[in-house]
Amino acid sequence: MTATAYRFGIEEEFFLADAATRGTPRRGLAGFHAAARALLPAAERELLQSQIEIATPPSTAFGEARAALDGLRRGLAEIGRAHGILVFGAGTHPSAAWDDQRPTDGARYRGILDEVRMVGRRTLVGGMHVHVEVARPDDRVDLMNRLLPFLPLLLALSVSSPFWQGRATGLSGYRLSVFGEMPRTGLPDLFATADDFARYVQVMTQAGAIRDASFLWWHLRPSVRFPTLELRIADSCTRVDDAVAIAALYRCLVRLAERRPGLNAGLSGVGRALIRENLWRAQRDGVRAALIDEASARAVPFGEALDGTLGLLAEDAAALGCAAELDGARRILREGTSADLQLAAHEAGCRDGGSDEAGLAAVVDRLAELTEGRGSGRAR
Repeated sequence: MTATAYRFGIEEEFFLADAATRGTPRRGLAGFHAAARALLPAAERELLQSQIEIATPPSTAFGEARAALDGLRRGLAEIGRAHGILVFGAGTHPSAAWDDQRPTDGARYRGILDEVRMVGRRTLVGGMHVHVEVARPDDRVDLMNRLLPFLPLLLALSVSSPFWQGRATGLSGYRLSVFGEMPRTGLPDLFATADDFARYVQVMTQAGAIRDASFLWWHLRPSVRFPTLELRIADSCTRVDDAVAIAALYRCLVRLAERRPGLNAGLSGVGRALIRENLWRAQRDGVRAALIDEASARAVPFGEALDGTLGLLAEDAAALGCAAELDGARRILREGTSADLQLAAHEAGCRDGGSDEAGLAAVVDRLAELTEGRGSGRAR
């Protein structure tokens, strides 16, 4: 076992909503972004003007990472109040319309929109990305292959996108359906070796299909800028505790895969197809999903699948000092996901306000409150 510290970083994408209408802000965005840039260097623009991203510095301590996320979330909320804007984390905006969005000015963003066109304008979604540093960067392709079976579990814990364009979708995590319209998204292909992956990137760049490997927007990928394996499957988390729990789970999984090189080795087409099915189940039902286990050829309740995975990770959690954070996954199962709390807020808002519009406004208000760290985070 190597002595790597498994440094990690967390990136979160947030939505901006008009505090009065709860839809896309019509004014105040320029001032908001200018203030965020001046006061919060870790905050960055996103593809659409109605979004913003934050990132923690590389760390080995979850207390440190959580403090960074707390400070950035509170800072954005305070800036938002000064500009009549609500800031919240979710996989989709509950009520905003994609065709009302304005793209952010910048060469990279213009390049993306020139390539993907309407599909890019429709990506009104928010995700959480977790980077974990590995000891040998050339091992990242093998680790990527062997960690794929855990993606449905990570998605189910993060789901926060039950609404789209003002409608209940019936799904807990609709974000992946929207983002799946983009090219080079979804599950990565099974690359045999690091050289195999490098050849793919070389052909794609030489042919002019992509500028570099950062234009591969898969659920899991080797980072271009850092010696990390980057998790991209998760919806943006409303509650900071959920973000920390999912990051801890992923970090422990990376260590597990490194110390057990036989784990999920030789993943087949059957295995990959079952992962796709489990992703759909997680997307639809969140932590109420039944996930298919290839070995037993049965669908097991999410709680059973989670317990089995956490049982594998006891040594890793102890070594990384994050057993308490890892136990947050069980808390999400008990209390419900962001999708669950959004649906509960919508039901209460409809009942109290007498309309679906009132229900959606209640969802946005609840999301903003919990993103900042105010109020109870229980969904049921």
